[in-house]
Amino acid sequence: MTAPFADLGRILVIVPTYNEIENVRRITARVRAAVPEADILVADDNSPDGTGDIADKLAAADDHILVMHRLGKEGLAAAYMAGFAWGLERDYDVLIEMDADGSHSPEQLPALLDALRDADLVLGSRWVPGGTVVNWPRSREVLSRGGNLYTRMALQLPLMDATGGYRVFRAQTLRDLELHDVASQGYCFQVDMARRAIASGKRVVEVPITFVEREYGDSKMSGSIVREALWRVTVWGAQERAQRVRSAMAGRRARRTAAQGSGRRRDDRTGAA
Repeated sequence: MTAPFADLGRILVIVPTYNEIENVRRITARVRAAVPEADILVADDNSPDGTGDIADKLAAADDHILVMHRLGKEGLAAAYMAGFAWGLERDYDVLIEMDADGSHSPEQLPALLDALRDADLVLGSRWVPGGTVVNWPRSREVLSRGGNLYTRMALQLPLMDATGGYRVFRAQTLRDLELHDVASQGYCFQVDMARRAIASGKRVVEVPITFVEREYGDSKMSGSIVREALWRVTVWGAQERAQRVRSAMAGRRARRTAAQGSGRRRDDRTGAA
């Protein structure tokens, strides 16, 4: 039987972990059931609870599961960047971001992969029609919706959910985004990747998902991550507005210069007559 996504090439699901011992078995089993042809890279930040050891046992029993042991807790963005580099070096064609805690339903991954056939980057979106969240407090929803509204306004991004972390990239998209200078973390990392993709002319598509709050373990969200996102989005927005102003001024100068040159040529032709 032909794998349903064979036309997309080799698929790698990157699952960063830190103290996810209650979740790592569940998430890998669900991914294997949802997209059997995909490989899973567990990128563990030296979890003190033994998540990495469990991942090693899973990998020993299933050659579709692989483990990257990192030196310590360096954050979500660093784990994904390391996972991207690992996957690109091994010639994967599709690379996927997925949380370990079950918030990103592996059962929805086929819909995201299907959308990739007409896109360069697919975002699992909570805030497009059909998207929703489950078991979130109202304060968390307000924060996410408000943050995405601010991002759309500040950066002129045509996206409803630029901060979400359930994403499917073509390998070529990642190669074209010049990721060597990405330094942002958390929500801000997701915004940065989305804005880079759009700025480079990539086709970015949002697919509705149901985001479910984790049942086990502790959230890695913190006030510092939110503050970083607000600060960086504000700086990026100011830089882009300044660039638009400079471009507009340069265009006006070019038009004035062209008009003056045209006037001189008319004068020259009149004098020659």
